[in-house]
Amino acid sequence: MNQTPRLKNILEALLFTMAEPLSLKTLAKAFDPPPKEKDIMTSLMELREDLQRGNRAFELVEVANGYQLRSKVAYAPWIRRLISLRAPKLSRSALETLSIIAYKQPITRVEIEQIRGVDSVSVLKTLLDRRMIRILGKKDVPGHPLVYGTSKVFLEVFGLKNLSQLPPIDENEPE
Repeated sequence: MNQTPRLKNILEALLFTMAEPLSLKTLAKAFDPPPKEKDIMTSLMELREDLQRGNRAFELVEVANGYQLRSKVAYAPWIRRLISLRAPKLSRSALETLSIIAYKQPITRVEIEQIRGVDSVSVLKTLLDRRMIRILGKKDVPGHPLVYGTSKVFLEVFGLKNLSQLPPIDENEPE
């Protein structure tokens, strides 16, 4: 019996069930014995093609170092109407702080405040509460300040595979 259709269907069920992106290694853990990563990858690519060919409302995307089933952007208006509980928007100061962290990580609160010119304690707390950033550890300097970086949630929200997909900074752009 050809295992590819069965593997593809199991992977589709796993991706459909889980809210977060799943890596190849995580997907493999659902099996005993686990299939080879190349077989998982082949099945994922077949699933992606099936979804595209079938004119479906979902697509398979690679995001945050994993794979996730997502509804296509074209269906967002209906989804928003039904849910009507949109995630709270980030304030201008939160977006500013988040972009500094994304481009300068690992970075301490003091370094963020030197760039922004204002206190950032409450903004950092908000970003931590929303899981957009995470504490990476402590800097090996006097006082051992916390060091911040972006999280997997940040990658998911902004639809990035990894940080290398961030747009380049235009240093000449006026503020």
